[in-house]
Amino acid sequence: MPTSYVDVVATTSQPANGANTPHRDTTQREHLSGWREFTARHLPIFHFGLDALVWVGAIVLGTLLRLDFDLERTLNLELHSALALAMALQGLFGTLTGLYRRRWRFGSFDEVVALSSTTLLTGITLTLVNAAGDPSLLPVSIPPMAMFLTMCGTVAARSAWRLARARAKRPSEGEPILIVGAGAGAEGIIHTLLGDPTSPYLPVALVDDDPRKANRRVQGVRHEGTIADITAVAAHREIRTVLLAIPSADSELIRRVHDECRRGDLQLLVLPRTRDVLGSPSMADIRPVTINDLLGRKPAEIDPDAVAGYVTGRRVLVTGAGGSIGSELARQLACLAPAELMLLDRDESGLHGTQLSIEGRALLDDPNLILADIRDRDRLLEIFVDRRPDVVFHAAALKHLTLLEGAPGEAWKTNVVGTQNVLDAASAAGVTHFVNISTDKAADPISVLGYSKRLTERLTAQRAHDAVGRYVSVRFGNVMGSRGSVLNTFRSQADNGGPITVTHPDVTRYFMTVEEAVRLSIYAGAIGNSGDVLVLDMGEPVRIADVAARFANQYTPARDIVFTGLRPGEKLHEDLFGLDETDRTPVHALIEGVPVPPLRFDLAEEVAFRTGQVTTVALALATRIDLSPERLLEIG
Repeated sequence: MPTSYVDVVATTSQPANGANTPHRDTTQREHLSGWREFTARHLPIFHFGLDALVWVGAIVLGTLLRLDFDLERTLNLELHSALALAMALQGLFGTLTGLYRRRWRFGSFDEVVALSSTTLLTGITLTLVNAAGDPSLLPVSIPPMAMFLTMCGTVAARSAWRLARARAKRPSEGEPILIVGAGAGAEGIIHTLLGDPTSPYLPVALVDDDPRKANRRVQGVRHEGTIADITAVAAHREIRTVLLAIPSADSELIRRVHDECRRGDLQLLVLPRTRDVLGSPSMADIRPVTINDLLGRKPAEIDPDAVAGYVTGRRVLVTGAGGSIGSELARQLACLAPAELMLLDRDESGLHGTQLSIEGRALLDDPNLILADIRDRDRLLEIFVDRRPDVVFHAAALKHLTLLEGAPGEAWKTNVVGTQNVLDAASAAGVTHFVNISTDKAADPISVLGYSKRLTERLTAQRAHDAVGRYVSVRFGNVMGSRGSVLNTFRSQADNGGPITVTHPDVTRYFMTVEEAVRLSIYAGAIGNSGDVLVLDMGEPVRIADVAARFANQYTPARDIVFTGLRPGEKLHEDLFGLDETDRTPVHALIEGVPVPPLRFDLAEEVAFRTGQVTTVALALATRIDLSPERLLEIG
């Protein structure tokens, strides 16, 4: 019969010396597995045995110390009775306290508390029984001394076990990493990295600017300098990766560490913010630094009760819910448990994405997804009167400055007429809170986008005078992560090989994360005075050329930067307040309210269409209509 593949495998698998090695290995594994199962089942007995042996050693040592190591006198004592009593009491109290009933992991801090209670009860009882004997089993000072020695011995045994276990788990290999920070965040992530033998990173050094941590060691990882020493420490330790382990770090600190890493050609990793981490940080939380980290800032503190007071349990509608701002509004509002959350947009793909991000499904079969165009006045009135929203966030708008410069009529139809349609529908439905999302380009506008959004602020202020309810506008600058954001443009250009285009070497812009902008916008709706524009504090303006340089230097080779010149309607520096907006009212640490002159839509429409069509000049004139009584009479 020919030899089959199975026969060959079976033959070649036998050792050349004829020894039955596989059988022996299997037997050894089974024996080891059986021993582990036996010890696991009887683990409390082993723990009690350890503690009993410590008591034996403590009583013998205490007796020898008490009798100046006189063996003859020691042997004449009733040691065997005292030892038996101590072990019996330890077993009794250990069972009562749960020490030997698997309530806590061996060597854990909770177990040490139970161990201390058990040892204390055993020592006190032993002392009392010994003192009551006539004659006593031992000199009266020995039981308290033995109790102290037992306490130290049992804790030491468990500490040694934990240390040995931790060292056994410690990864022997991994990329050496420098930890920035020596606080709680660093302790947590070092514990995580060293406690996982599969960890890709091996912490080898710490740096921290706090002089009180100069000599600190965290699980054997030594403090070796300050943030300014990152490059030197990394070179000395042959480190190529740095982890910023300060979850509360603001953008200024992140930029500083990032700049130090760039000098040494080091990769920077970060941990998420403290409020974004559930429990201790894990390896999954470690990620590369992003431009949002470098430009972002500490999250604003708001009063959650004030926000919940007008959103929770009420019917809320968001226009432009498929866009960057509108979708983030929808996500945050959904977390506030409104009675109904209606999402309105003319972009069906945008609505699809928003529903998917909130519900994890996007079948587009939810009646709260409303496909409508804010230019369609009749459709909006029908929706609002039928659905009766209590709160409206109006984020729908055309926002690309350069495109609108060539199409001022479209800016009029969507941004101005569309907003007026939403305002009319809101007042017809009896809306109690209306929040119009504006832009910093509405402050002393020079662009079609700015003119149109300034008109929406004034129309909203007019409705605050005419209708019951709170009508406010919220003004802020560029948001990171939004569609059309310069950051997304830079990233796309860099990914495609460059060059990165910047309009002017000195141009600056304000930046805020979309999450914070929306968070503050929702809060503004709760605290703003009706008719005001609520201006968000955007921090310090950022030089765009510096942002472009950070993008360019993240690639090898670095991408080129090309300056193209300011486009029509663009400012070199944006303003958050107009020159005439001096009457400011702080309503929050990061929000200021400014009154806005109201404007009737019919007056704006009359000026805008004086030449038969809407032009940039017409929009500019419409924003500047003086509503003094004399001017009203003049307009007629």
